[in-house]
Amino acid sequence: MARVLIVDDDALLTKLMTKQVVRLDHEAVTCHSIGEARKFLHTEDCDVVLLDVHLPDGNGIDFIAEIQATPSSPEIIIITGLGSADGAELSIKHGVWDYLEKGSSTQAMTLPLLRAIQYREQKNISKAPIALDREGFVGESSRMKECIDQVAMASGTNANVLISGETGTGKEIAALTIHKNSSRKNKPFVVVDCAALPEKLVESMLFGHVKGAFTGAERNREGLIKQADGGTLFLDEVGELPLSLQKSFLRVLQEHRFRPVGSHNEVASDFRLIAATNRELPKMVEEGEFREDLLFRLRSFTIHLPPLRLRSEDLKTLALYHIQRICERFDIAIKGVTPEFLDGLSGYDWPGNIRELVNSLEYSITSAQNEGTLYPMHLPTEIRIRIARKGIHQPDSADLKAERFHTDFDSENFPSFKDFKEEVLSEMEAAYLKKLMLLTSGNISEACKIADLGRSRLYDLLKKHEIPSTK
Repeated sequence: MARVLIVDDDALLTKLMTKQVVRLDHEAVTCHSIGEARKFLHTEDCDVVLLDVHLPDGNGIDFIAEIQATPSSPEIIIITGLGSADGAELSIKHGVWDYLEKGSSTQAMTLPLLRAIQYREQKNISKAPIALDREGFVGESSRMKECIDQVAMASGTNANVLISGETGTGKEIAALTIHKNSSRKNKPFVVVDCAALPEKLVESMLFGHVKGAFTGAERNREGLIKQADGGTLFLDEVGELPLSLQKSFLRVLQEHRFRPVGSHNEVASDFRLIAATNRELPKMVEEGEFREDLLFRLRSFTIHLPPLRLRSEDLKTLALYHIQRICERFDIAIKGVTPEFLDGLSGYDWPGNIRELVNSLEYSITSAQNEGTLYPMHLPTEIRIRIARKGIHQPDSADLKAERFHTDFDSENFPSFKDFKEEVLSEMEAAYLKKLMLLTSGNISEACKIADLGRSRLYDLLKKHEIPSTK
């Protein structure tokens, strides 16, 4: 018996859907708002959610990701009285099972529900724990668990895989993890950086060449595609593959045969392809910068790696893992970390993702030298400055009104606008400077960087407001 959660504020429709679910010998639970559904899903399991779009406390489509991140991660069927093509497209992109209009017949609404339950049952039966070798592919957040499941599925097939994600999110690590857990793990893992392929030598590097094929070709050379024979060919930043080469590579992908530069004979290579990109390939197709038929071939199986800012729960685990790894590589004792150091990492958005985090940890470990513990002061200066800026409260107009008009003025002592403005600005200056010196522990150089002030100007302001400094 499956459990179906109905989230809709229409009492009559909720009652009809409940009867239909019970008639199918399944359990029905009803919630009339996103808030109610949120409480239920975080404490109870369910298999399918019938979700309305327009709810009293929000849009159902905005709630999809949160439902998918709950422990039971149920299938979702959108049921709305105001259907639209854009809504349907957005829902499908979010991974829902189906998108239905409330005016549909009972049979039209029942069949997707039965199929979703059937799919769920089969998935649970076939779901067996897979012991992945995922060294370096670190994280336990809900988003990473979803990626790990996808990597596990991709590892069990020979299908082409397209991995997307921002720069530094770990696309090569994900590709290597798929390779290490596949039947090809004992064969080569060949990396091709498409962004670094020299335009004049790209065909030679990929396909190889024979002696005398061009000036400087003094001997036969095996190309990268042949080197991946029996193993995995990883095309990093595939969006940078020259358009002129995409047609040739498409044929290689279809036939697994190619002709080295200058040769009259074809060569075979049994490779498995994994590609990665930080670009929007469908948009590139629309703009004529990428072949649509090649894109279809690349994305037999797709995995999207989330940016680090959306999986902040993994920061501590990632930091500790890479600190140990870096210390071992530097052949030094493993550094300890203070809670404040980890808090400092959490206070930054990491636009460069994991790559930036690792580089920053290397800097911190080098900065600590012989010290056994990492403190916030060991973080790169630019990161400390951004964290400090973020932590400074900027008073808004409401704060100003509350501060200045806490005491009522009468007609005799009511200040002029000019005097009032000067007094308020002076108080705000003093408050800002006190907070600044507190954050920087009186370090004038760092305070100047944060405040974007010259040293002499900062000293003048501190003297004006009688705020002590450490030179």
